[in-house]
Amino acid sequence: MFEIQEKIYALRHGVLDAIHSKISTPFFMPVATKGSIRGIGNQEILTQFSTEIILMNTYHLYLKPGYELVHKLGGLHQFTNWPKAILTDSGGYQVFSLSNINKITEEGVYFRSHLDGSEHLLSPEESIRTQYYLGSDIIMVLDECPPGNSDRAYILKSLELTTRWAKRSKDELERLLQSEPRKDNKRPLLFGIVQGGIYEDLRKLSLSQLQEIGFNGYAIGGVSVGESRADVLKVIQWITPLLPEDKPRYLMGLGKPEEIAYASSLGVDMFDCVIPTREARHGTVYVWKSANKEQDVHQYLRDLQQVQESAILPEIKFFDILKIQNLIYREDINTIDPYAEWEGSQAYTRAYIRHLYNVKEQYALEYLSRHNLQFYLEMMQYIRSFKG
Repeated sequence: MFEIQEKIYALRHGVLDAIHSKISTPFFMPVATKGSIRGIGNQEILTQFSTEIILMNTYHLYLKPGYELVHKLGGLHQFTNWPKAILTDSGGYQVFSLSNINKITEEGVYFRSHLDGSEHLLSPEESIRTQYYLGSDIIMVLDECPPGNSDRAYILKSLELTTRWAKRSKDELERLLQSEPRKDNKRPLLFGIVQGGIYEDLRKLSLSQLQEIGFNGYAIGGVSVGESRADVLKVIQWITPLLPEDKPRYLMGLGKPEEIAYASSLGVDMFDCVIPTREARHGTVYVWKSANKEQDVHQYLRDLQQVQESAILPEIKFFDILKIQNLIYREDINTIDPYAEWEGSQAYTRAYIRHLYNVKEQYALEYLSRHNLQFYLEMMQYIRSFKG
């Protein structure tokens, strides 16, 4: 299922067999929240982007169109015409962040849909059933996502609830595999999620409890729910070396480029984040600092070896940030990124894209989303090519 082929310092080069794809690690998963990456069709991703996996959102697909319909129509791969691997999150984060009202009980989370106010119960079993019938290749257990400013007592209570939910999640998947095996008899991977907030001992406690249950992979959760950046980096530094060596490691939802490089250097294998497309919709673009893109990323990874103990990232990065709406680009005849090499990247000037963005032309958002996503995937290629 997962094989580590090489280690450079703590950075792991490996391969994850995720049923529909064998994926070289570390890798980044573009987020296709409702079944498609916003502004980019799945066929375009398939033919023009170097990714073997995308992430889809259980909460949104549970509400619309519903997992029963998707299952009836052949599962997500057939429904969305995406033949490669799919990871689905549990829906828990969206229940806590999007629903108007939610109530946490031992049974699960009662919530009202952000779409129409209808009442629902998302239990561990319902989350697993939803993901199983959607046809996901990698399934996440349901976890509680306490706010980053929660006190220690609440974090402890929450992580223990997450552990109980994780056990129920695994039991439900085993039941489904026995009672309703998939047509291809393939077994989806199930990941546990380590919680514990900013408390090192609670993170270790959560991990030990999950290891007693046993999962195909382990995710670091609760790192994008309001904590300071310094605290988040420390959590990654603490927990990553303790995650099982022979299992894939997944950092959930965190993803500025330098953060991904940092976590990769510590041994994290999998990433997802909405930043590439969300930031693009707000006019923020990631551009390469020089034509020596691969060497710049590799130098940053070397620099990270000097600062890992302090969890303070190097000031000199391998990229710059461009705010396309700024007046400085009104007459700029340079392309968005002179060093980008994806198809169409050199077609338009910054002045033109700025004009389209400022008059709210949809194509500008799509173009910038394409660029940022290509930047992220190319960055991951260079992280995978690092040899020290």
